[in-house]
Amino acid sequence: MEPKPNTPTAAVTPRFKLGKQSSMAPDRGGGGAGESSEEGSNEAVGVVGFQLMYLAHEGDTEGICELLDAGADPNFRDSDGRTALHIASCEGHAEVVELLLQRGADAVVEDQWGSTPLADALHYQKHDVIKILEKHGSKLKIAPMHVNNVREVPEYEIDPNELDFTNGNGISKGTFRKATWRGILVAVKKLDDDLIMDENKVRAFRDELDVLQLIRHPNVVQFLGAVTQSNPMMIVMEFMPKGDLCKHLSRKGALEPSYAMKLALDIARGMNYLHEHKPQAIIHRDLEPSNILRDDTGHLKVADFDLCKMLKWRRKVREEKAVTSPGNACRYVAPEVLRNEEYDTKVDVFSFALILQEMIEGCLPFYDKKNNEIEKAHNSKERPPFRAPPKHYAYGLRELIEQCWSENPADRPDFRIIIERLSAIQNEIAQRNRWKVRPLKCFLSFEGMWKKDRNEGSTTRSSRSRSSRSYF
Repeated sequence: MEPKPNTPTAAVTPRFKLGKQSSMAPDRGGGGAGESSEEGSNEAVGVVGFQLMYLAHEGDTEGICELLDAGADPNFRDSDGRTALHIASCEGHAEVVELLLQRGADAVVEDQWGSTPLADALHYQKHDVIKILEKHGSKLKIAPMHVNNVREVPEYEIDPNELDFTNGNGISKGTFRKATWRGILVAVKKLDDDLIMDENKVRAFRDELDVLQLIRHPNVVQFLGAVTQSNPMMIVMEFMPKGDLCKHLSRKGALEPSYAMKLALDIARGMNYLHEHKPQAIIHRDLEPSNILRDDTGHLKVADFDLCKMLKWRRKVREEKAVTSPGNACRYVAPEVLRNEEYDTKVDVFSFALILQEMIEGCLPFYDKKNNEIEKAHNSKERPPFRAPPKHYAYGLRELIEQCWSENPADRPDFRIIIERLSAIQNEIAQRNRWKVRPLKCFLSFEGMWKKDRNEGSTTRSSRSRSSRSYF
C-alpha cells in the first residue's frame, strides 16, 4: 500500500516517537523519515495534541479528560498521521480507547501507511481494545490475501453472504462451525480477526489452502471453497455428521478386530493418497483421532491440514520451533518431531500405529501417564503396552504395529505396504468368522420341537395330578 500524502498540518508537525509504532510502518523503531530541520521551529505547534498522545500512551484517563475539556482535538495527528486513538490501541489501554471514542475520536482514522487503530490493536494482540473498536463499527478493510485485480481472485472463492450461520453451532474442533451453503450443510473454519495480523497464522492458512485445493480422495475430507477477499477469512469443507474418531472411540471403547481393520484401512488409504501425491508428497504431521472424521455411512476421512507439510524439493522437513500439541494430541506425535529433528512421511506412520493400537485396546496411548510425561517416554524408546487378549492381535497385527512405531523411521513401512497387510489380516479374520462352528438349522428346529413337546407333556401331567387330588 502506498503511503498517504501528508496533510498540511502533518508537514509541520513532528512525529510522536514514544511507544509502539504503527503496525504497517516500514520501520517501527521510531524516529526516521518525516523529521526535518523545520521541526525545531515548529515544536510549539500542537503541544496540546502531543500531550494528549503522551497521556494516551501512559493510560491516564483523568489527564485526557482535562485536556479534552480544555478544548484539545481528539483527532490531532502527528507527521505520520497517527492519533491518540492509534497510540492507546497499540498500548492496549481499553479505558482510554473507550473515552476517546465517546469524546469524538474517529474509529476508522488511517495513518500515512493506511493502518487503523483496529489494525494496530490486532497486530499487538490487544483483545479488549479490538472488541471496543468493533463495537463502534471499526472493521478491517483488506484481508491479508486480498488481490487488486478481479482476474486474480481464486476460483475457489466463496461469497461470504452465501454462508448462513443462523442455525450453526460449534463442531468438535474449536474453530469450526456448522453453516448452510447453497442448500447443503458445510463445516466452516474461521481465521479469527485477532489472528489476521499474525503472520505465522496467515502463512499457515495459506499453506492449508495450497494443500486442500490439490487433494481429492474418498478418505480425505472434501474442500469446497474459501473466503479470502474479506474478513474473517474462512475455509469451507464438507460437513461430517457423525463427528470425529476420538468421540467415537470414547463411546465404543475397544473395537472388534474386524471393525478396527475396516476403520484402519480407511485411514491408511487416505494417508497413502497424501504420501504418494505427485509431484509433492504431503505430510499430515498432526494425525490423531480428533482429526479423523466420520461421514454419514461411518467411513473415516482424514481432516485438518493446518500443520501439514509439502515435500517439494526436499526429502525431509523440520519444525521452525519446538512442537507444543494441545490436549492429548501430543500422545500421537513421533519422537523425531518432539526432538525438533528433521522428519519425513514416516511421522504419520508412527501416529497411525498408536491410533490402531488404541482402537484395539480401547484406551489412550500411555493412558496412565500425564501429557507432560509423553515426550520423556518416547525419548526413552518406551511404547504403550499390549493389554488386550492375544486373539485380538492375531495374524501379525501386533507385529505390524510394532514395525510402524519403530524408533528408526526408515524401518517403518509405507502406507502402501500397510494397506496390503491390513487387507490380509482383514481377510483372515473374515475367513475365521465364516468357518466358526454353528448348530445347523435342522438341529435347531429339532431342539425347538423337543422342548415344545417336553413342556406340553409336563403341563398335561400336572393337570392330571390336580384332577386326581380334587377327585379324592
